[in-house]
Amino acid sequence: MIKCAVLGSPISHSLSPILHRKAYEILGIEGSYEAIEKDEQAFPSFMTSARKENWNGFSLTMPLKEVALKVADEIDPTALKIASANTLINNSGVWRAISTDYLAFRKLIDVAHGSKVAIIGGGGTARAAVGALDGKVGAVDILLRSSQRLDALKLAAGSVKITPLDMSADISKYDFVISTVPRGATDQIAENLDDVSGTLLECLYAPWPTNLAAAWAGLNSQVISGLDLLVEQGLHQISFMTKLDFDYSQMRKSLLVAGIEAANR
Repeated sequence: MIKCAVLGSPISHSLSPILHRKAYEILGIEGSYEAIEKDEQAFPSFMTSARKENWNGFSLTMPLKEVALKVADEIDPTALKIASANTLINNSGVWRAISTDYLAFRKLIDVAHGSKVAIIGGGGTARAAVGALDGKVGAVDILLRSSQRLDALKLAAGSVKITPLDMSADISKYDFVISTVPRGATDQIAENLDDVSGTLLECLYAPWPTNLAAAWAGLNSQVISGLDLLVEQGLHQISFMTKLDFDYSQMRKSLLVAGIEAANR
């Protein structure tokens, strides 16, 4: 039997339990997957106890993506590069930290090498996004509140040239924009939008839409939702946690339907 959970704070809004349980149903396996409220202070002691129990893995959301590297026995090289992990997998008692956020961004970000790309925010999700852009584009602008996270972003970016901008910078002329910040942080940006032509990847999904996503869609431009990101990274988590092979394309369709139905309840 598979035993997994999503950890973070706050966590009550998470759709991950619905998606993972649906996957177990489709795969025909017994499994439990719950949402557990844990913040940075409680997480290390929780992991100490989890090591004595029969857990297969954990999905991690904020604020645990950086702390995960401190409790893992092994760290995937990409997770180490971006200093962020949203997944912990138990391999015969050895806990490995992985970023399936990175893998999802690699799939969802479809850009030409010369595309103008901007990322809003500088945390773990932003580092996963900029890391995924390494090899796809030559430069990325990042809107930041302060320069404190800039060094970590540059390490995550690899060969991508990083240019920091103020949070008030104009994002209307970019080919691809990725918003990784909490709800409300882009409301001022949304109010000032009057013309966009590129794609927005909004990493939030509940409640939906964010003001930025609504404004962007209202200008008849493409929006990739946080649900798309959640499902995409979840496909990799399900594969790692169950150690089963499955058709990602078909599973993606099923989980997106389940997620939309749950969000509309």
